[in-house]
Amino acid sequence: MSPAKNSPDPGRFMARTKSFTRRGRSLEGALARAWEESGDFIVPVRRGEGYTTVAEDHEPLDFEALFGRKAPLVVEIGSGTGDQILTAARKNPQNNYLAFEVWVPGIAKALNKLDGLTNVRFVEADVAQAGPLLLSPSSVSELWTFFPDPWRKSRHHKRRLVQTEFATQVATWLVPGGRWRLATDWNDYAWWMRDVIESVPVLRNEYAGQNPDLDDPAGNRGGFAPRYDGRIMTTFENKGLQAGRTVHDLVAVRD
Repeated sequence: MSPAKNSPDPGRFMARTKSFTRRGRSLEGALARAWEESGDFIVPVRRGEGYTTVAEDHEPLDFEALFGRKAPLVVEIGSGTGDQILTAARKNPQNNYLAFEVWVPGIAKALNKLDGLTNVRFVEADVAQAGPLLLSPSSVSELWTFFPDPWRKSRHHKRRLVQTEFATQVATWLVPGGRWRLATDWNDYAWWMRDVIESVPVLRNEYAGQNPDLDDPAGNRGGFAPRYDGRIMTTFENKGLQAGRTVHDLVAVRD
């Protein structure tokens, strides 16, 4: 059945600091049918307080059972309507792909575009809360965080997903040599991300000291990667470029 329109007690749901804003869950028409007919591609989880959390005693996911095979796992945080992860899944059938997304209509739109794909799964969950419960240590070959909400106002910076605590957690999920790829079109968040990555001892900025950024207030020391050729040009990114913003890519490697 399609997702319910009302969430549990909103006071309890908002108790933790989140990197996203509340968005609707109701589905109609083709999206409701996609959700119904593609249930095998939605990861079943036991819920905690609210639709985007999982139970605190949840067991880690068994990816071999979930995908029916053993293969390198690529995780995308914030898959939106799925264009990035679906394109990658088609081009790289040797990999398994898992998307964390909190916007149900976005997941439904992605499900509506599967077109025969079998190597992608979606979980409706906040990765900051659910990731440590669902992802085992050294289980992820590559993790993507493309264009997360920049939370531009200084008083909202605590809501940014990329923080030292989260980056430390990401390092535990990655296999040795695994990569965390990030991108943003907001300069100050790019510098923030770079500094966070370089503050975690087990992560290495693959491009540390390269590609100096003349706008960077921290000594023009750069550290940004060339545009990842596996990242498609989305409408979202194109709007940022049209607005005159610069896109920065970063690559963190788990040593």
